[in-house]
Amino acid sequence: MTAWLRQAGIQRTAIALLTLVTLPYTIKFLWAPVVDRLRLPLLFPLLGRRRSWMLLTQAGILFCMLRLSRLTPGDNLAAVGWDALFLAVIAATQDIAVDAWRIEVAPPEQQGAMAAAYQLGYRLAVIAGTAGAFLVAAGHGWHLSLATLTALSAIGMAATLLAREPVVNAAGTSLLQEQRVVDWLERRTHWPDWLRAAGAQFVGAVVCPLTDFFTRLGWRTGALILAFVCTYRLTDYAGGVMANPFYLDHGYTLTQVATVVKIFGLIATLSGVLIGGVIVARFGVLRALLIGSLLIMCSNLGYSGLASSGLNVVLLGCVNAFDNIAIAVHGTSLLAFLATLTSARYTATQYALLSSIYALPGKMLMGGSGWVVDRIDYPAFFIYTASLSLPGLVLLYFMARSPRALAPTGLSS
Repeated sequence: MTAWLRQAGIQRTAIALLTLVTLPYTIKFLWAPVVDRLRLPLLFPLLGRRRSWMLLTQAGILFCMLRLSRLTPGDNLAAVGWDALFLAVIAATQDIAVDAWRIEVAPPEQQGAMAAAYQLGYRLAVIAGTAGAFLVAAGHGWHLSLATLTALSAIGMAATLLAREPVVNAAGTSLLQEQRVVDWLERRTHWPDWLRAAGAQFVGAVVCPLTDFFTRLGWRTGALILAFVCTYRLTDYAGGVMANPFYLDHGYTLTQVATVVKIFGLIATLSGVLIGGVIVARFGVLRALLIGSLLIMCSNLGYSGLASSGLNVVLLGCVNAFDNIAIAVHGTSLLAFLATLTSARYTATQYALLSSIYALPGKMLMGGSGWVVDRIDYPAFFIYTASLSLPGLVLLYFMARSPRALAPTGLSS
């Protein structure tokens, strides 16, 4: 969307502000309990709890993409913004269901491999949505480019139909904890029946996932982990949103970006995902998190150097290839870490909360990235984004020194 808007003549500040339409990803925990509990009519008996939500949201994504493919940003930027916001809400809901499915369908010892596979599929989709979109847009315009992406979204629907529904047995402690709260509500006999039932549903869907998390980890360790999760991807979010505008502002064409940056970056992405999975399996999640942070800092410093040089397609490919490896290791490590923090009964709600928390600060910084670039230009901007990883590294150090942060999850230090 950022490249599409920039080519349409939209100012960088406006482009960065429009990326705030993705904020539903950061607040998806608000409706995650619905995805965890609500059985969709018609679809649930056929597909099960997770796959029914996946298919419904994927159909919604296809509809929104089709609407976007018919719009022109220069003529109606507000309509583009509203449709993108609606798309983000539906796509964030898909994330809730897919993340829960991914965690529930495999045992804990396979979560590193699942995170790597998830990152591989995600990065392939990103390349299709950038390199593929750019190539079609360069030859046939953005309307056909977005229409092509609309057709490609059907792949996810086919995958949902072919996948198997996970079978989950909730942890006994979670069941007992929820039952204790329900029993407490039932003792309030002076409450109306509808109020007690609603209270039981609310506590079971919203309160219990939170109390379960802090009961297992402790309040101090839980708060430390949440603070770390909040800061881990600041560099990725703040810097990534201005990558496509940077390519175009620096003089590269859509074809060059598609062929050199995106297609060449595919090899680096595949390598990075495999490297990330191996690092998690070989060195443990915490060391993988450390390596991912250091790599993402170096990649942003590389972009700073690229911004200070002239037009150089070879250097562009090298810097972007390293960035793709860094992002893949960075993301795979975090996904594996988050998967270890959820319990079986509240998978969707807890994971949605954790993934929302890690995205929220980055999304807020992302909205101001265009303003920062306008003030200090690209070389200093990428140094600034690299420095945003430092708070996460400090919190990772303290987290690694906390025995309780490791014991409940079985992580290796």
